[in-house]
Amino acid sequence: MLPLLFLSHMDVVPPGSAAIKNNDSTLFQPRDQAIPPVSEIAEEWDYAPFSGAVTNGRIYGRGSLDMKGMLFSLLEATEQLVREQVQPKRDIYLAFGFDEEVGGVRGAAKIADYFKEKGLKFEAVYDEGGLILEKGSVKGISSDVALIGCAEKGFLSLKIKVKGLGGHSSMPPTTSAIGKAAVIMQRLENHQMKAQISPIIQDFFQQVGGSMPFVSRFAIANRWLMEPLLLAQLTKNHSTNALVRTTTALTMMKGSDAPNVLSPEVEFVVNFRLLPENTLQEVRDHVQQATSGFDVEIEQVDNAREASKVSPTDVKAYKMMEASIRRLYPDLIVTPYLTVGGTDAIKYQNLSDHIYRFMPIKINHAEQQSMHSTNEYISIENYLKMIDYFYYIMRHYDDEISAKTN
Repeated sequence: MLPLLFLSHMDVVPPGSAAIKNNDSTLFQPRDQAIPPVSEIAEEWDYAPFSGAVTNGRIYGRGSLDMKGMLFSLLEATEQLVREQVQPKRDIYLAFGFDEEVGGVRGAAKIADYFKEKGLKFEAVYDEGGLILEKGSVKGISSDVALIGCAEKGFLSLKIKVKGLGGHSSMPPTTSAIGKAAVIMQRLENHQMKAQISPIIQDFFQQVGGSMPFVSRFAIANRWLMEPLLLAQLTKNHSTNALVRTTTALTMMKGSDAPNVLSPEVEFVVNFRLLPENTLQEVRDHVQQATSGFDVEIEQVDNAREASKVSPTDVKAYKMMEASIRRLYPDLIVTPYLTVGGTDAIKYQNLSDHIYRFMPIKINHAEQQSMHSTNEYISIENYLKMIDYFYYIMRHYDDEISAKTN
């Protein structure tokens, strides 16, 4: 019987330099009346980002959502099993990396190598990824939605060095290196990788379609006819565009160091997040086409990775998640989803065919934006439900009732 593997990571991003309203570092008031969730992105921290302040029905601090909340909920769920002297029918592994925010090369990758050396395979791997988005967070969907990441996009950053004629700005060439770089950048933004509705996104639309307006339901039901119109609408919004396309993001640029000097070389970085249907080589070919006619050098920046494999939804590993979610939130939509960011889970894809990315917390758009931003917190209610969610999967994965219903 293959074991289960639960992932999280210990590292967090820096807290930033936003002001702090209250520097009390010993605040622990878990019985406070909970205040309503924030409704807009904060400009200040209510409490210091590493205070761990517990008040107002919240646990404040950098990493409370990403990912200390999930890490400690896994530990608490495991501790509860031990306290109750529960003996699961299969082994349970916990693997916590320490460098996920910078690629997981020394953390998750090394752990995965260790498991491989030991000959381990896993029935299921559970990591961060999707969330429960409140009604209204997803435009056009009139329901809460639990997004289970069954795959994640790939990653490729390329530095493009564009060469031209340098010298004094008093005698400029017809087209400078900056001008040439601008042409290439416009090509990359105006002619991006082809948009497409992949099978995992088609499954997503089939699940959420019932809560959408009639026009959207009609377009989804008649994809063979309406796909061009559907894609045109999806690509207009940056959030939905990321679900149907390998995205292009111009992120860095460097040219001359003086206002009156023409740089003989301009460089910029473009970052791509790949759909499972695209490959790294296809993206490199796309960039070669965009730079044709110019004298350029192209080099890879950071670690590139193909998009992950897509995990199935018709297996027990997925259905146990669905059952645990519906116990806590009966009236919502549970759907497969494509995780657009990177996670440690991709390091383990040679150890399991069932890898899922989901954190069972229900938050609004403003709370979601606090990850990697200002005034990050997790509500105590979300934290307790997350413990319950993981406990249920660990405790009941091989129960006869679960096997019959799933």
